[in-house]
Amino acid sequence: MEKEKEQTSEGLNQIFEIINAKGDTGELKQIIEKDEAGDHFNFEEEK
Repeated sequence: MEKEKEQTSEGLNQIFEIINAKGDTGELKQIIEKDEAGDHFNFEEEK
């Protein structure tokens, strides 16, 4: 249960990062690179 809460929190944090980027392509690229590096929850792992 605790892992699920942590994963939800990480996913929400990533959404807020994207919203706060407000079209800044440099910042959006950093968010994508961070996600691809595995620094955020990958929803495909759950399936």
